[in-house]
Amino acid sequence: MAGGHTIIEISLDPSHAGWRLDRALAASVPALSRERLKVLTKAGALTRDAKAVRDPAIKVKGDERFWLAIPDPEPAHNEPQEIALGIVYEDEHLLVVDKPAGLVVHPAAGNRDGTMVNALLHHCGGSLSGIGGVARPGIVHRIDKDTSGLLVVAKHDKAHEGLAKQFADHSIDRRYLAIVSDVPRQAEGIVDAPLARSSQNRKKIAIVGQGRGKRAVTHWKRLEILRDAALVECRLETGRTHQVRVHMASIGHPLLGDPVYGSGKSAHRELLNALDFRRQALHAEGLEFTHPVTKVRLSFDSALPTDMQELFNQLGV
Repeated sequence: MAGGHTIIEISLDPSHAGWRLDRALAASVPALSRERLKVLTKAGALTRDAKAVRDPAIKVKGDERFWLAIPDPEPAHNEPQEIALGIVYEDEHLLVVDKPAGLVVHPAAGNRDGTMVNALLHHCGGSLSGIGGVARPGIVHRIDKDTSGLLVVAKHDKAHEGLAKQFADHSIDRRYLAIVSDVPRQAEGIVDAPLARSSQNRKKIAIVGQGRGKRAVTHWKRLEILRDAALVECRLETGRTHQVRVHMASIGHPLLGDPVYGSGKSAHRELLNALDFRRQALHAEGLEFTHPVTKVRLSFDSALPTDMQELFNQLGV
């Protein structure tokens, strides 16, 4: 520790030769986002040979060594709140939560409290990961407010860094169950299409041309044929915002109940209204990863929640 900062050493890999500095740093320190690394670099927090390197766009040689001063995390301003959490697994390093639909993961504009982070602050007490810049439970990945299912949360920075690395190198296995409109003709397939914020609507994610956005890959498999619908398993090779929703809609099979990426059939809309089903039919069913401290491979499964099970039953043929 030095003056309210933690100094970390970053050794670039030879394969990074010719990359932009911020891209190479993000690949080497997956626990920090590329944007945060850019901000820290421009602020003079990155040094090489005791000299500040402030331009995140310079090309690197690939075998260089840098030192990064990460400011100590600011105190969280989120209030701990006693909100019930479906905890599937917990130890001193991490926990796995089965999130219900309707619970926001992280405070943001319009949702300052009543979130999973508020619940975690209450549950975890002082066991917080501050790697993201603010002392809060380590949200390593998120799922949408109206998606249910499994999330892993880090209690300290070592666990956060280890999990973030697994997300970055795609060694975490994530399985989603979705009820989609119409029956896919093929039994399985792969959607490999980059995603970025839509230029027309910043609240939406869109498929963009090669060289733009971030690579996104979804492996899907038809599990059950339903009435003008199907139950599909989606395995994520990458984990982008709205990935399953956008990718399945792009191949003509939007998720039932999705208010953003699919209008749906009138018969489906009538059924959804009758069931008062007010969300996309998407559930994070499976999560498998290597424990970042003990190195034991852990695997978790979550059954379909009641609302999706009822929708599945009603669509049965």
